[in-house]
Amino acid sequence: MSIDRALVDAAIAAVTDLNTGAPYAAAKGIRNVVVEGDAVSLQVMLGYPAKSQFDAIRQQFAEALRAVPGVVNVRVEVAQQIAAHTVQRGVKLLPGVKNIVAVASGKGGVGKSTTAVNLALALASEGASVGILDADIYGPSLPTMLGIEGRPESPDDKSMNPMTGHGVQANSIGFLIEADNPMVWRGPMATSALEQLLRQTNWHELDYLIVDMPPGTGDIQLTLAQRVPVTGAVIVTTPQDIALLDAKKGLKMFEKVGIPILGIVENMGLHICSNCGHEEHIFGAGGGERMGKEYGVDVLGSLPLDITIREQVDSGMPTVVADPNGRIAEIYRSIARKVAVHIAERARDMSSKFPSIVVQNT
Repeated sequence: MSIDRALVDAAIAAVTDLNTGAPYAAAKGIRNVVVEGDAVSLQVMLGYPAKSQFDAIRQQFAEALRAVPGVVNVRVEVAQQIAAHTVQRGVKLLPGVKNIVAVASGKGGVGKSTTAVNLALALASEGASVGILDADIYGPSLPTMLGIEGRPESPDDKSMNPMTGHGVQANSIGFLIEADNPMVWRGPMATSALEQLLRQTNWHELDYLIVDMPPGTGDIQLTLAQRVPVTGAVIVTTPQDIALLDAKKGLKMFEKVGIPILGIVENMGLHICSNCGHEEHIFGAGGGERMGKEYGVDVLGSLPLDITIREQVDSGMPTVVADPNGRIAEIYRSIARKVAVHIAERARDMSSKFPSIVVQNT
């Protein structure tokens, strides 16, 4: 019995992306469809990292195609290809870095750095090449959070190689100073140090560079927003009204400089007592959702107030690597996939495709 190719194409076209709800074919993610005998083979190409879902995606297509009369064997190859996407007008991409994601908050104490580190590790666990930059010059925490000791090496006395922790490239002013040495610097010195860390680090072929921003909307934040090629920003907040007020200021700052908001992460949304299991919204409930509706921004996920998150990141083993199969690690991976999907949906950066035009006198 011969297989009707039209039925095969229709079955493939009807399979929807687990993360977007749109057909894979709509994003031009279906390639190399071959019908031979009783077998169908194809390749599914994702524009974002989702390694943990590859088996589920194969199963989706296998089920759809085996419903086509005559199809017995189905072979599905799933791969991912992450492109560089557009940034602010007039700002060039950073060498070796496709996409930069700023993780910001209006105020301190909302778990921004913990979220940034786990987001970076979650993207890496989904198959992306990831780096993280600690942009908090005054209060660097990345060395502790990733459990990295030592100083970066310089191959040429002009640049430095990133440090590596749990498979993620990293750099921080914390690698260059003593742990108890305060950075008593004025704003221009701090912003200059940040630009040096960013541009003089030999980032190696990164799909995503996560920038852990300092809290607030001051010199460092403005410098990064205006002069660094940022693909998009993630705003971290707690449901508390005071935190939301400051988070809104951070969101508006990015909007003013033309950086899209990829979404909101609500941290410490629910506390579950480790002794009795009682659930309580210590910092209020629904704040992130209200903010998202007010500004037309997605809520990427909500994380509980859980002692293990703090203990794991303090020990240099953040949740995504300390308990990769746990519920909280899955929340971080879900947030990471949503961030990557929002980036994949943006226009691609085509500057590298255009030839350089040189005018010469002849």
